[in-house]
Order: sequence, then C-alpha cells, then structure tokens
Amino acid sequence: MLSRLFAPKVKVSAHCDLPCGVYDPAQARIEAESVKAVQEKYQANEDPHFRARAVVIKEQRAELAKHHVSVLWSDYFKAPHFEKYPELNQLVNDTLKALSAAKASTDPKTGEKALELIAEIDRIFWETKKA
Repeated sequence: MLSRLFAPKVKVSAHCDLPCGVYDPAQARIEAESVKAVQEKYQANEDPHFRARAVVIKEQRAELAKHHVSVLWSDYFKAPHFEKYPELNQLVNDTLKALSAAKASTDPKTGEKALELIAEIDRIFWETKKA
C-alpha cells in the first residue's frame, strides 16, 4: 500500500538534461574571458589584498568554465558529432587542461590559450547546430 502511495503519478523521459537549444559554448567563453581579465588585473596591481581576491575569483571562474566545457562534452555532443569531428575528444581534453593551467597561473597567456581552444569548440558546436 505504501509503495502505491509513493509511486510516481506521471512517468517522464528525456534524451538530455534540459530542453534542446540551451547549450552554448558562450558560457565557457565568458568565464574564460573573466579568467584572463583577472590575470591581467593581477599583473597590474601590487596590492596583496587585491591579488588574494583576484586569485580566488580567477580560480572560481576557471572552474565554472571547466564545468561548462564538461557539460557540452558529456550532455550535448553525441556519437555522430565525434564521428564527424574525430578531434573533438582531444580538443575538449586540451581545453580542460588549459583551463586547469589558467586556474593555477596568474599569467594571462594561459587564459588566452584556454580562450583559443574554447573558440574551436564553439566553431564545431555551431557547425553541429547547422546540421
């Protein structure tokens, strides 16, 4: 009797976590742009309190960028995408590694490298949306 009481009334299913069309590499790009901007501000400021806050913010933004790239890889890109773009797995891995490097560094060059790789993911993403 209890199992019937707590049984779901409606069964639903979906092929993705959210309705199609909500994925966008722009989320990762915006966070990575923040990482690079904070790295630049860090380099231009000698105040130790400012620098400490900058490091915290940079690390948070890098982690958010990694999250957005990971979501694209695990939830958006499907087998046909990987077949058409065999470099995609390596590209995502390289992007996540670049974001980790930017998270650990105050050198804006690491932020720029992450942005370049995200731009390539963005290009592939929008090509898949046209198909």
